[in-house]
Amino acid sequence: MTRPYAEVIGDPVVQSKSPAIHGFWLGKLGIDADYRACHVTAEGLADYVASRRADPDWRGCNVTMPHKQAIMPLLDRIDPAAARIGAVNTVVRAEDGTLTGYNTDAPGFLEPLQPLLDQTHLYRMARIFGAGGAARAIITALADQGFTLVVAARKPAQARALLDELAPRGEHHAVELAHFAPPTDFAFDDRDRILDLVINASPLGMAGKPPLDVDFSHVPPGSAVYDIVTHPLDTPLLIEARQRGLETVDGLAMLIGQAAVAFEKFFGAPAPREHDAELRKVLTT
Repeated sequence: MTRPYAEVIGDPVVQSKSPAIHGFWLGKLGIDADYRACHVTAEGLADYVASRRADPDWRGCNVTMPHKQAIMPLLDRIDPAAARIGAVNTVVRAEDGTLTGYNTDAPGFLEPLQPLLDQTHLYRMARIFGAGGAARAIITALADQGFTLVVAARKPAQARALLDELAPRGEHHAVELAHFAPPTDFAFDDRDRILDLVINASPLGMAGKPPLDVDFSHVPPGSAVYDIVTHPLDTPLLIEARQRGLETVDGLAMLIGQAAVAFEKFFGAPAPREHDAELRKVLTT
């Protein structure tokens, strides 16, 4: 007898923590199902989708780079939020074989910020470093939450294009990443009832990558600093932010949050989030 299963696809995919996360939750809930990792190349993506569509045991997949946009034309339906973001990271198979694409990155990113977002602010500003695939969901999510955005990238034109596409109604700004490297003597206004976020949405600071070069004189007092890098989990950006007494959010928060949304779509049960502390230990040991 076969068992239902879901999986994560990408190229590469060996580094993915998704099998550990979903496997942990399946075990806690006693659900008789599997979650796997499957290496899928760009050339093999269409054949993969066709074969899984025909498999009644396949519940769907999480999608990592480089397939988040390439998979969209191969699906039957795109959830409106994913269509607006322009990227799919979760595919769900219905019983009739139709495939729907979702983006769980945006709600996963916002989840750890919810206590802050539930407060009333006079003004909200986010400085976002990076204009790649991860930034798409983050820009869209924060624009919907009333933030004025400053997106910093090596190519400011790329950042400007993302803002024009994803957040056309705000007075947002695109700047060079290097703008934040040297110290500044800018005098910040009184930040009472202002929510400031500083977000690394780039691979900088990841193991094997150069560090993110940001001088903290550019970081407003009372900012929350969020780094989506998961390896290492405690990045130099977060370490310095904590040393300065700022609130921090690490990459596992977004990873677990987005996985929980996908898990319920795949297996029909809410992820058992009361075990988050134990799950974090599993993922970091």
